[in-house]
Amino acid sequence: MKLLLLSASPRKEKSQTLLLAKEVLKGCAGAQSEIVHLWDFKIGFCRHCEVCHKKILACPIPDDVGGILKKMLEADGILLASPNYINQITAGMKALFDRSTHFIHCKRLLDKYILGVVSSGSGQDKPVLDYLKHYAHTCGAQYAGGIASAVPVSSEKLKEAFQLGEKFVSIIKTKKQFDDQISIIEAGKQHFKKLVQLRKEEWSEEYQYWQNKGWL
Repeated sequence: MKLLLLSASPRKEKSQTLLLAKEVLKGCAGAQSEIVHLWDFKIGFCRHCEVCHKKILACPIPDDVGGILKKMLEADGILLASPNYINQITAGMKALFDRSTHFIHCKRLLDKYILGVVSSGSGQDKPVLDYLKHYAHTCGAQYAGGIASAVPVSSEKLKEAFQLGEKFVSIIKTKKQFDDQISIIEAGKQHFKKLVQLRKEEWSEEYQYWQNKGWL
């Protein structure tokens, strides 16, 4: 089992968000895990050129996003960890999400699981966790849960994070299905099925991907 932790805090190892996320990983006994600090990489803004839809995962922007997206595709579970900046994820994580639109068109995270980790000064983090859940669904992944904490992170929250890690591993191992989420994912899939068919000449490789999957 491969787990990928994407940490979006500019404070990196000093981050309270990362402290919380690492405790989740401690609960994921037996899993192979990798931590990626988004601030260690160059992540440019999406230009909406649609190159990645014409040629899968191709992009004219010379940065590190392609490698990060590949790591996401190789993982069984992805932890999305971000501090709360004005009731939203950090700009670095949002920029990465904007560059993953191929994942959305082709539901590339199907059969994967996402977990959210958020911290803030206020502790009012539900909107951020809700957004991470929404992103999971748009890419085809199921949302296995999330944890949020006001800072500094308490020992009680660390215990909760560890237990969430144990649950996360169990969900992935058993390939648990959340019926309500499957319905949302399928509705999104039907929406993009129409778009991919409509623009099959322009989005040639994505159209071919859908054909290869037997979805058309």
